[in-house]
Amino acid sequence: MGSRPAHFIAEADGTFTPTEFSRSRWGEDMLNGPAVVALAAATLEQQYGMAGFVPARLTVDLFKAARKLPTTTRTRLIRDGHRVRNAECEVRQGETTVARATLVQYRTSQAPPGREWSGQATFTPPPRADGNSFYIGSDDAGWSPTGADHQNASRKRVYHRAIDAVAGLDATPFVRAVIVAEATSLVSNLGTKGIGYINGDLTVALSRLPIGEFVGVQGDSHWCADGISVGSATLFDDDGPFGTGLVTAIANPAAQIDFGSADAMPTLRV
Repeated sequence: MGSRPAHFIAEADGTFTPTEFSRSRWGEDMLNGPAVVALAAATLEQQYGMAGFVPARLTVDLFKAARKLPTTTRTRLIRDGHRVRNAECEVRQGETTVARATLVQYRTSQAPPGREWSGQATFTPPPRADGNSFYIGSDDAGWSPTGADHQNASRKRVYHRAIDAVAGLDATPFVRAVIVAEATSLVSNLGTKGIGYINGDLTVALSRLPIGEFVGVQGDSHWCADGISVGSATLFDDDGPFGTGLVTAIANPAAQIDFGSADAMPTLRV
């Protein structure tokens, strides 16, 4: 693996070997959500990305916990239209599909006439003098690189420079946006006792690609009933808001993550 950290190493036989950066806090042999969605996003963009199109929506269904095993992808182009392109990627381990991603790309064009409603969204990133690439913030505690500081019931946000999906393949703006958008689950579901909801999906909707290496995600809504959680967040770069993240999650109290005893937030200096 090169000097840049990555979630996977591409092998000569077409498989991807998970690295230490892909490990999940839900289980020692499990892969984290950012690793799985990153591999799907990078594969789809490499195979089906096209100049003049924006990857406007990626939806990843996380069917089964991905393990620390050799991983493969299987893709197909669903629609190759003049204005809309659709493609699909399965993330597989052995004969099991652990995740399926669907990508929708729209051709860029001139906006229609008139004005439309636009929500007001503000995001103040942390200072970056300490060299960290991951920060988590909350209304009650400000910014820090550790999740333990933010086990409260206030609004959460993350500011992150994502690592590469695959070693030797620099993360593109699209892949960086998808990786950070997976933190929609974190900013939605982190509470006073840690995280007890595990997301079964991720939807990322982008009006444009992010500018710069750091991407922010800030919680917008969080609704829970009967062990089911729904959370949404706005994505930001240094120019302002550019997209939305959405997750649904199911209660998983038997594996509750308490950052006060085992902080799952990486303090990367890359």
